[in-house]
Formats: sequence, structure tokens, C-alpha cells
Amino acid sequence: MKLVLWILCLLGTFLYGGSCLKVQYNRDQVLRIIPQTAKHAEHLQELTNRWLLDLWQPNIPEGINAGREVHVRIPSSHVNEMKDTLLQYDIPYSVLIDDVQQMIDMNNVYNKKMKAVSLETYDYTQYHPMDEIYDWMDQIKEKHQDLVTKLYLGSTYERRSIYYFRIGWPSEKKKKVIFIDCGIHAREWVSVAFCQWFVKELLSTHQTDAILAKVLKEVDFYIVPVFNIDGYIYTWTTERLWRKNRAPFNNGTCYGVDLNRNFDVQWCTIGASRNCSTNTFCGPSPASELETKALAGLIESIKPSIVFYLTMHSYGKMILLPYGYKDDVSKDHELMMKVATKANEKMKEKHNNEYAVGASASVIGYYDSGSSGDWATDIGITFSYTFELRDNGTYGFQLPPDQIKPTCEETTTAVMSMVEYVHDNYLENSAMAVTAVWINMFISVICLHYTVNH
Repeated sequence: MKLVLWILCLLGTFLYGGSCLKVQYNRDQVLRIIPQTAKHAEHLQELTNRWLLDLWQPNIPEGINAGREVHVRIPSSHVNEMKDTLLQYDIPYSVLIDDVQQMIDMNNVYNKKMKAVSLETYDYTQYHPMDEIYDWMDQIKEKHQDLVTKLYLGSTYERRSIYYFRIGWPSEKKKKVIFIDCGIHAREWVSVAFCQWFVKELLSTHQTDAILAKVLKEVDFYIVPVFNIDGYIYTWTTERLWRKNRAPFNNGTCYGVDLNRNFDVQWCTIGASRNCSTNTFCGPSPASELETKALAGLIESIKPSIVFYLTMHSYGKMILLPYGYKDDVSKDHELMMKVATKANEKMKEKHNNEYAVGASASVIGYYDSGSSGDWATDIGITFSYTFELRDNGTYGFQLPPDQIKPTCEETTTAVMSMVEYVHDNYLENSAMAVTAVWINMFISVICLHYTVNH
């Protein structure tokens, strides 16, 4: 019997890119819990801390508040005890996901025989392992040499190279920048899928989209398809719901830093943990991680040119503005809200999906510090948004492949709305520039008339 299981395991590894050592979530459940009182919330916080539960929404125990939904994965060993406790305290709950492993198996089947070998066969409606994404990046660079430059961002803890694309027409003039990163959190696969989709859209539509054609002459898109590469690979080989990077701590007794709690903005003051066993471990110091340091260094070096900084995550369907660590909003909040609201309206037109828009702490209902979005604002970037893509919790981080296309389509619509804003307000041929020309001409005519008649 053991021999049969071993053969089946090897077969699964060959066909589906799996591993015999994968963490299994058999009969784990995700519960939707709504604490009714502060006492309920306090009790749930205590249970979460004691059992080190995997919070999906909110992602920190301190974010559990009365009246707000909690999505939490309960290990099979604790499911009955958890349900009994909720009934004892009269806390309402329902089952979002009945068996986490079944959902993973159903949504993440990958067949190595279908591996993409060229851009023509690359399937943007499927999730791809890192080796395919590396190959895809090389092929994009080779096919679109006139428009695309592949650049080295830095190295991960496990010595893997992080690359990004610079997409735009070469120019002797200093260009504006729209910066997008995906995959800060390893398990948020749809974020990684979006970056690939968006690159495809830029390269396939720029010849027919007049606005994009103009934008690419004066704007470069900097796109990091996978930021947390070590963590992303780990979700494919070992633990699908891994969130952090893979740096070891406490002599290898625990691993990983939440890279979106590691930026040097109110680092680890609120909504982050100093316990390396938790999902929100902020690291030993600000920007301690190679990945964070590399991204921050690049952004700092081109900061004056960056108009938009967009970081892609899942899930929750939100467009978040700064700040996450306080109730105050950024100095450009009203302008940012105007741009984000327009993007959300365009997004809704695509698939009738409406995202929540607003300052992070207000929308998500709790505080967090050390995020890249807040950091980008505090170093002077005007437009800094955190996108939380689909879904609302039905699938959590296991968004089915058949939702990749609509998710990417609606998000692309939102981002292109922001690109239009750049076109209309920041480019030499923008509406503002045209208006200025007409005003100058009008003044010149008046001056000439005055001179002739006097």
C-alpha cells in the first residue's frame, strides 16, 4: 500500500508540479464569523493568538471588531472546538469553505504537459509557476525589444533574481513613470496573473489605442510581475497558503517576513507582529529584507518621475488610499479620491463589479503599518493606491482560473482610467497644455489689438 501511495505521489509531482511534502489542508474550514459585541471580538482575538489561526480578513487579530466580518481558516483539529465555542458565546458564523484542500485541488490543477513554450501558446487565463514566468519574461523582452527592457531589481533571500519590465518608447527626454508591483504576498496568485495580463494588454493594444500610443512616448511603465519570488515558489511546491518571504529566524524555527509590513513607514508600530511565527511578522528592522530594500531603492532613485504607484493584492475588492496606520488622510486625498472613484466607475462598467474606495484604515476597519502604499505617499509620490482584487471571500486566495480573465479585465479598465488621467494632465500634449496655448494666443491677440489701436 505504501508503495502505491509513493507511486501516486511521484505521478502527481510529474504531472502537476506538486510535491510529496506539500502541506495539506484536509478538512480545514474557513468560517465567516460576525462578532456582535466587543466581548465577542476580544474572545476571537484571544483564540486567534492562542491557536495562531490564519486570519484572512482582517489579517491581524487587532482588526477583529464588533459588527465586522471575520474570515478565518480553522485547522481540522480545531474545527469542532471552534464551532462549539462560537455557539457557547452565541457568536454567529457560517462556513465559507467546507474543505480548504478540496478547493485548492479543484482550482489549482496544473499539468506540466501543457507548459507554455512560446508567447503564442501562453495562457493568460491560467496560473503559472515561476519557471514559466521567467521564460515568459525572456520571450517578452526578445519579441518587443523596441518597447520593452528587462531589468534586474535585486535578489531574494534564496538567491533568486527579481526582474522588472520598463515599457515605453525610448526618449532623450526625462519620462514620467507609472509603477506597478504584483505578488508581494505569495499566496495572492491573481495579483501575479494581473501583472502578466497587463503587460500583454500594453503590448497588444498600443498600436490601436491612441491615448496609450501617446502615453508610451512620454511615460514608462515599470512593472514587477512577481516581487516575492521565494514565497511564490513555496506556494507551488510546499504550502499553497504561504504569505511571507522565506528568510529564516530564531535559528530556523520560523520563517518569513510579511514584506508589506517591512517598509520604513511607522514600521511595526501598529497592525504588525514582532513574533516571527505569525503571518504579519514585520521583520527585525525596517527594510530588513533584500526584496524590500531592492524595491525601495529603485523607487527612491526614480521618485521625482513617478506619477502613480500601484501595488496589487487580493482579496476584498477594494482600492485603498493612504493611510493604513492612522485616521488622517494624505494631503492629496481629495484628488486621489476623484481619480480612484472614476477608475472604480469604469471598472463597474466592465463586469458590474464595484470596489470599495477610500483611505485604508477607514475601509478595512483596522490599522496597519509598514505598507508600501503608505511609504510611497510619505516619500512624496502623489498617487499611491493598493488594489485588493477579487473575490469577497467565497474562494479567498484560491480564486478559480475562470475568474482570472474578468478580474484582469476589470482591473485593467481601472488602471487605464488612471493612465488617461496622466495623459490629460501630465503630458506635453495634455488638455492642460492645449488650454494654456489657447490662453496665450488669446492674450496675444488682445495685446496686439491694444497696440494697434493705441
